Amino acid sequence: MIPVQNIYYMLTYVLPLLRENVYRDISAEKFENISDMCAAILIKGITQQVKNGLNKEYKEKNEPLSTPKGKLNISDSLKNRNYMNNRLVCSYDDFTVNSYFNRIIKSTVFQLLKSDIDIQRKRILSTLMSNFCDVQPLDLRTVNWNIPYSRNNKAYKLLISVCYLFTKGLIQTTCDGKLRVMDFLDEKRTYNLYEKFILEYYRKEFPQLNVCPSRIKWQLDNDCCDMLPVMQSDISLSDKSDRNILIIDAKYYSHNTQELYGKHTLISSNLYQIFTYVKNKEAELSGKPHKISGMLLYAKTDDEIQPDNEYSMSGNKITVRTLDLNCDFTEIKRQLNGIAEKNFFLNSSTHKSRRQSD
Repeated sequence: MIPVQNIYYMLTYVLPLLRENVYRDISAEKFENISDMCAAILIKGITQQVKNGLNKEYKEKNEPLSTPKGKLNISDSLKNRNYMNNRLVCSYDDFTVNSYFNRIIKSTVFQLLKSDIDIQRKRILSTLMSNFCDVQPLDLRTVNWNIPYSRNNKAYKLLISVCYLFTKGLIQTTCDGKLRVMDFLDEKRTYNLYEKFILEYYRKEFPQLNVCPSRIKWQLDNDCCDMLPVMQSDISLSDKSDRNILIIDAKYYSHNTQELYGKHTLISSNLYQIFTYVKNKEAELSGKPHKISGMLLYAKTDDEIQPDNEYSMSGNKITVRTLDLNCDFTEIKRQLNGIAEKNFFLNSSTHKSRRQSD
């Protein structure tokens, strides 16, 4: 189980806007659960957005008015006999706060208010919703999360991301069609966060390295590549010359080993996968100076036996490690720093001085 506070720190790498001044003091707050954390972030963001002004967009309205406005809709006026009450149906554009962004936020807050969050945070959220009186809630199951952002609405990006985290990671639909809030992120969502966190951590903390998820080409002896799956590594670290490369595959499971007849072994499919990545990358760079290594980086579980091995396979180093997420975040950073420092011959003082200069 990952402490909620560490989930927050991981999110600060995945969602860099959380490091801005508006949200900075949230790190000092205590959260009982993920819902509580989402509530704390939304309180800060919504409060700031109310001060700056809620997002507005033009919506077409078609309604009977006593004073004509926009385009007259004569047929509807005659059909509904609005003219008898000295009213005409008009179509016009209304600049309203009932925007898609605000509707998502209001609907998410309504669900948060039903969940197990701090009573004081519930009061603040309820008060903030008084600014959303003209906003219509929507069904969170139907939201299109691929929303384009512009300079005018980019401040909403973090708020919508937190709404997405809460909705997709914490809300489930029950058999009767109702929504309920889970106590914690499901395994799939936590795995996605874990993988993204490691990638973004190395991007931020080790600017002297090239950090990216890399696509590895199959090294074929002929031109036949039909039906071959894409080889996409989770994280690839390399020095600026791209001669020293570490391919990391992040794994988040409830169990990090497989057991047969009382004997624990590495999960075979994971080992085959990282070995395939490394050997194809090795073949790709043949004829050039290079060093290719691979690592399976598991999130540590409560199991007594945890993988911690280093192998030399056909000239390449394959390492299997666990990352303990159930500890103080400074220890998590130490573990991740150690991986980069060992594989790229960096020392702690150099790393710190580079970070301080950024």
